[in-house]
Amino acid sequence: MRQPKSMARWFLSLVLTSSLVLSIAAGLLKTRAEAGSPRTGKSASRTIPVERTSFLETPKLSLEGGVDWINSGPIRLEELRGKLVLLDFWTYCCINCHHVLPDLAKLEQKYKDELVVIGVHSPKFDEERQTENIRRKVAEYQIKHPVINDANQVLWNRFGADSWPTMVLIDVDGTPIGKVSGEGNYAILDHEIGLRVAKHKAKGDLNTTPLQFSAESDKPDTAPLLYPGKVLADEKTKQLFIADTAHNRIVLTDLDGRKAVVVGSGGIGLVDGDYAKAEFNRPQGLCLVENTLYVADTENHAIRAIDLKTKKVSTVAGTGQQGHRRSGAGAGKATSLSSPWDLVLIPGTKTLAIAMAGTHQIWRYDIPSDSVTIWAGEGRENIEDGPVHTALFSQPSGLATDGHNLFVADSEVSAIREIVLDKRKPVVRTIVGQGLFVFADVDGKGDVVRLQHCLGVAYGNGKLYIADTYNNKIKVCDPATRAVETLVGNKQSGESNDPPRFYQPGGLSVAGTNLYVADTNNGLIRVVDLGEKTVKTLEIAGLTPPTPPKRNPTFPKAKTATLEPTKVGPGKELTFEVTLPLEPGYKVSPDVAMPYLVETPEKIGILATAATGGQKLDPPAESFTIKVPLAGPTKAGDSFTVKLSVGSFVCSKDSSLCAVKNYVWTIPVTVATGAPDQIRIGGSTAEKSVKATD
Repeated sequence: MRQPKSMARWFLSLVLTSSLVLSIAAGLLKTRAEAGSPRTGKSASRTIPVERTSFLETPKLSLEGGVDWINSGPIRLEELRGKLVLLDFWTYCCINCHHVLPDLAKLEQKYKDELVVIGVHSPKFDEERQTENIRRKVAEYQIKHPVINDANQVLWNRFGADSWPTMVLIDVDGTPIGKVSGEGNYAILDHEIGLRVAKHKAKGDLNTTPLQFSAESDKPDTAPLLYPGKVLADEKTKQLFIADTAHNRIVLTDLDGRKAVVVGSGGIGLVDGDYAKAEFNRPQGLCLVENTLYVADTENHAIRAIDLKTKKVSTVAGTGQQGHRRSGAGAGKATSLSSPWDLVLIPGTKTLAIAMAGTHQIWRYDIPSDSVTIWAGEGRENIEDGPVHTALFSQPSGLATDGHNLFVADSEVSAIREIVLDKRKPVVRTIVGQGLFVFADVDGKGDVVRLQHCLGVAYGNGKLYIADTYNNKIKVCDPATRAVETLVGNKQSGESNDPPRFYQPGGLSVAGTNLYVADTNNGLIRVVDLGEKTVKTLEIAGLTPPTPPKRNPTFPKAKTATLEPTKVGPGKELTFEVTLPLEPGYKVSPDVAMPYLVETPEKIGILATAATGGQKLDPPAESFTIKVPLAGPTKAGDSFTVKLSVGSFVCSKDSSLCAVKNYVWTIPVTVATGAPDQIRIGGSTAEKSVKATD
């Protein structure tokens, strides 16, 4: 990592923790003058320069300069006064950026009222500059905080970022505290944020009003498949296996999509057991060995085994925690892995090759001995050929075999690599691809070929097929001549069959004359007829999205009010007419449904079963009516206490900054003949006896 020369305001603990600061996602990032081809030493044809602004010049810090905002409207730094702000500079291709997301989520939860995290998406690849592509990744990875599309790297340069990821911490008055690069820095950030929170609480200048943002991932999920990453077609058994990645499950069907069997509850976790109970976390690569389907359970950092006979899931490798070792061996379940992305059976063995994207290596899992070995790749992110133990990979994400050698989709260098097994000492060679910042969309032969973040490979019929992911194409390669040409697809993303269009396809598998494609961003499985070069979309009979668990909403820091006893007429339902007591200059966000919960805390059996769980008001409104069915009709003389809790997402009329406003009203109710049919809550009634509680 190259650190800006003038960093007088950066806190010392970040600078001194060099072992963490140096573990960066793109430590090989170079300026245009420094960049070169990793394999030849010649000048690379495409680089990304990094310019920096000196903080000695005391620039006016702002969040302006992005082309779009996701999960919120534009936010000015001045609007966040009183809160600590953590900027996460990332790009969605980057595995290290993926690794910091759980840390960010932990910080957001721990300091939910004091800290605001804002993602700054500063792209590496051309395809990563488009807002819609970023929006889909924000939804896929369930990122809840605002994200700026820094397509032109304006904020990247302003804040002196020099690698992915870089995090910049800003104090409550808008001045920078410090920055840290790379993954594994939770402890540093937690320590510094904790100190700042304590300091500003004591001073009384901390704003603890909870904020909420309209997350893309909170929108309803109705698709049968959600961002499927990999697919495996087995011609011998006529089975088709799909990694339904963002649904955290595996789908089993046949080559025609008749009758789906689902493995996994859809919940996120590392849980073994039967199909319905098992849990995964963003599974990717699949490999069938006899009656066992092995799964690269990427964000569990584990290899799972699905026994297709007993219908049980077990964990065979990985501890569930991300590992960082880059050499050695160990027992399967005692060895920590790092984002395994794909699997393939090494020819002539009972050993799985593992594309260990998180450490830029190829590992092996030996099935008979239940052991894991680090096999190919030194562990530094780059492209370099040679003996397997000294070769360099960059986020390997796809594996295939021709029965003799292995092929690797080496995504961050946009390359196809080959591990030659026929020799006494296996070696790595590059078929096509040049370096970390050499990418485009060029067919041809050898060194002229350009791909863009290829995630998948498959071998069949004497040819190698490539998921040229960020070019939205499927290409075909002759490994011997290094010739590559487009098979189907064009640069434009889409889901049409004629003309064939794809949207960042991530996985491929050949069965006979058909090529099965995990068309990731479209949430589809596509089938390419290799003879006719035609495409169809596979319909999977009976497949539906997982049902999310039912949980009652909570209403933290609600304003509460106990209203005067109210009389209502007898009937089969309760009707509430509510007007929220909003402050002047504020409005209810039209984009976020409002949760509400009706309870009768002193008596059970009053409400109908359908009314006992939380509901949502959609579209949201400042004034609204709620009708609540009762278990049975009320009669004159009945009395009970009803509690109505409502959550709202309230925004200033002149800014994009929004806050959560929760309300809880407790109303003693008596049923009386001739009384109004409605319970009115609004105006002075809504505000009467209102007080804040935690």
